[in-house]
Amino acid sequence: MPGDINTSVLIVGAGPVGLTLALDLAWRGIDVTVVELRHAGEPPSVKCNQISARSMEIFRRLGIAGKLRDAGLPPDYPNDVVSATSVTGIELARVSIPSRSERYRAKVGPDTWWPTPEPTHRINQKYFEPILFACASANPRIGILNRVVFDDFVQDERGVTAAIHDLNSGEKRSIAASYLIGCDGAKSSVRKKIGAKLIGTAEVQRVQSTYIRAPDLIGRLPGKPAWMYFSLNPRRCGTTIAIDGGETWQVHNTLNVGEDHFDSVDRDEAIRTILGVGPDFRYEIISKDDYIGRRLVAESFRDRRVFICGDAAHLWIPHAGYGMNAGIADAANLSWMIAGVLAGWAPPAILDAYEAERKPIASQVARFTESSARNASAQHRGVSSEIEWPGRSGDEARQRIGREAYNHAVQRQCAGGLNFGYFYEESPIIAYDGERPPPYTMSDFTPSTVPGCRVPHVWLDDGQSLYDALGQQYTLIRLDPAIGVDGIVSTAARRGLHLPVLDIATPDVHTLYARKLVLVRPDQHVAWRSDVEPVNPGDLIDLIRGACQRPTIRR
Repeated sequence: MPGDINTSVLIVGAGPVGLTLALDLAWRGIDVTVVELRHAGEPPSVKCNQISARSMEIFRRLGIAGKLRDAGLPPDYPNDVVSATSVTGIELARVSIPSRSERYRAKVGPDTWWPTPEPTHRINQKYFEPILFACASANPRIGILNRVVFDDFVQDERGVTAAIHDLNSGEKRSIAASYLIGCDGAKSSVRKKIGAKLIGTAEVQRVQSTYIRAPDLIGRLPGKPAWMYFSLNPRRCGTTIAIDGGETWQVHNTLNVGEDHFDSVDRDEAIRTILGVGPDFRYEIISKDDYIGRRLVAESFRDRRVFICGDAAHLWIPHAGYGMNAGIADAANLSWMIAGVLAGWAPPAILDAYEAERKPIASQVARFTESSARNASAQHRGVSSEIEWPGRSGDEARQRIGREAYNHAVQRQCAGGLNFGYFYEESPIIAYDGERPPPYTMSDFTPSTVPGCRVPHVWLDDGQSLYDALGQQYTLIRLDPAIGVDGIVSTAARRGLHLPVLDIATPDVHTLYARKLVLVRPDQHVAWRSDVEPVNPGDLIDLIRGACQRPTIRR
């Protein structure tokens, strides 16, 4: 089906998920066309406020983590999370988180111990999305068509042809591609076209979200500034986030039970109560970005050659950027599989693994975030007037609520489990060995080489990150160079799959890895492990590239 434009992959939507997918595919040698409604360089909304460690690992692989790390809040601005009676009120608890200038070397803080080369980066979307757009625009394998509407598509066994039109000229064109991927957000046209319905809870909470300019606020802070403030008082609870570390802030007012409409609450009064300022305090509303928190997952992530990622596939409460970062994980998962098919070393059947792997994770994260939101609402309802009383009774109330607030803030904002704990449990392209992966929560996890888990990160003897040493396709990690692996390497080569062997002799890695051979996928998840080379390496290689049903791998 030829089109006016021909490309390997067509992506609908140039937000963070679509741009990451385009950059990842291009990094793998695949030509991509992206269509986007907005003007080139049009500023995004101030939706997301952090890039997770797992996403930063992906951006490190793509060579742009440094550019992202250099943007956002001033280098020395504290990334702390504070709970207080109001932004300018009595501090109840403080989660100390290093500023970006200290991020790589800091040892104090609940997320500084994480086994990763790239810690979480707290930065607003208005700063990081333009960097992604600039990197994609400069990539010769990526073409971005702005002010273009995706209208429809047809597909057959050879490819997909999409109908589009230009918003400025009205010109209608067609784009022919091998695959079409919808990264077009909550109201996804692509999702609707493939007939995938959203299933779950349509409304968990409503939030008045206001982006303001208040240059005098930072001078009224009673202590060291923070990146995020949770205001806890009996009148109005809410969240305030520093956007530029000086003048601009985002204020979230979570509506209470019975406040069923965004205009149920006086916005100005709510903002002043959350900030703890009087009627004389001056601020300017830059934009209103009210939203409904949901827990919805699409019943299907695919129709043959057409896929959906990010908010197009799952919607939940936008706490700590979970939605965007899960979408970036979707993109990284799908990218290497499509690249394998287009490069010829994987058959199209490998693509069945995308929904099999990512849909259960979307459902898990959706439940985590809904539970976190309901816990926060319960905390807000439980705040009594004692929190502002002077004397012993007030001190006791503040200490009690402060302890609870600290634990809740760590769970939500230092979510190690959501970064590193999730695993792919029923994938058709993973060779499981009968051992269950370690359980995880939002904040807690146990590194593991159980097939399906993220391969544990270690620093190699030469100071290099393990992840920097992994190949673009699969990599076989070997802890004992005496183990022969010629059979599996040569078999992979005959299937068109380059399989480098990475010998590791780092101290203590044997205890962490549990096996002497660990086969790592292009997305850094474990595909197989053993202490010896498999007797039938062809069956294993065919399994991981989607060329057969799961056999018994004899070893």
